[in-house]
Amino acid sequence: MTGRMIDRMSEPLSDRPSTPLPIVLAGARGHGRWHVENIRRLQKKGIVRLVGICELTPLTEEELGDLGTPEQSADFGALLDATGARVAVICTPIPTHTDLALTAAERGVHLLLEKPPAPSYAEFRRMADGVAAAGVVCQIGFQSLGSHALTAVRELIEKGAIGKLVGLGGAGAWVRDEDYFRRAPWAGKRRLNGVEVIDGALTNPLAHAVATALALGGSTRAEDVAGIETELLRANAIESDDTSCVRITTSQGHQVTVAATLCAEQADEPYVLVHGSSGRITFWYKQDRVLLQRAGHGPEESEHGRTDLLENLVDHLTTGVDLLVPPDETGAFMKVVEAIRTAPDPAPLPDTAWHHVPGENRRVVPGIDGLVAAAADTLSLYSELGAPWAPPSNEVSTR
Repeated sequence: MTGRMIDRMSEPLSDRPSTPLPIVLAGARGHGRWHVENIRRLQKKGIVRLVGICELTPLTEEELGDLGTPEQSADFGALLDATGARVAVICTPIPTHTDLALTAAERGVHLLLEKPPAPSYAEFRRMADGVAAAGVVCQIGFQSLGSHALTAVRELIEKGAIGKLVGLGGAGAWVRDEDYFRRAPWAGKRRLNGVEVIDGALTNPLAHAVATALALGGSTRAEDVAGIETELLRANAIESDDTSCVRITTSQGHQVTVAATLCAEQADEPYVLVHGSSGRITFWYKQDRVLLQRAGHGPEESEHGRTDLLENLVDHLTTGVDLLVPPDETGAFMKVVEAIRTAPDPAPLPDTAWHHVPGENRRVVPGIDGLVAAAADTLSLYSELGAPWAPPSNEVSTR
């Protein structure tokens, strides 16, 4: 029988200041629409007040709804100056992240910076070092790292519920049609007009699988990474990878293998699998759901709450609670981004390895769903699982 426990969201802090923090949003369409709705939710709670939106085309009254009449401009710096914002949310194309973050930092404006924080490790360091020098706070938008399940899983590992930690696997089998890779000029690109983009399956849409697996194993900082192997492939007519896997060797001595595809036969919930010597823990990170399986016990399932990262940033600024995802806690993830950036360009899959789905305008790699799951289950790369189209892995030492 499956045991089931619910961890409710903690009550809001009662000692927040009564004046909501003025906030500017850069990038309010595409994924930015999620931030619009989240700001709307927090504005209703009196936590923030939207004072500005930076977009090339202003939002309409219909898009704004009950958010009032924030100032709108395509000039981010001028908007920050005009509104007196204390916090900025940046959800713009990946190559713009560092410059916009530093524009805010120079003005003393604190940040929620969407993931991935930068397209290269050098740009990440330029951003993180600049923010630190300016004395402002930056939260990186890995929403899964706000899940209360992380604490629960770490406690299970620490108390030996699954024996000794052996390694961690991550699996992401998603479905994306060909229009997804035309959603923006930078979509599906490794470079655009000479600028790094690195919009691949593991660095953007399924980046949470990588960051969450690293976090659960306690390997979040750049120095926690000893080596990285990559296998990058593509079924679609794009530059970046849509079917890929990576294996990270950590300084703690265990491995983290994450496999991802945007060409799945059927979409599935992404998850991280924690392997122990006498059990395993599965964490479906979008659902905040955990399954513990161990020797001598029945399966135990639990659901957990989640702390919103913008709300946590406000609480950090106003009440001093710990920031959940500061830049240096994503250094290991950025080492993975760098390994993918410097790897050979993704290899096109042979025409025999994929097919079109009639009426859905998408490409599917037959058998990839099982390979993604097997990689997470065995900590193996595609080439080691016998995939006939997988090239030899590209290995990078970070020492």
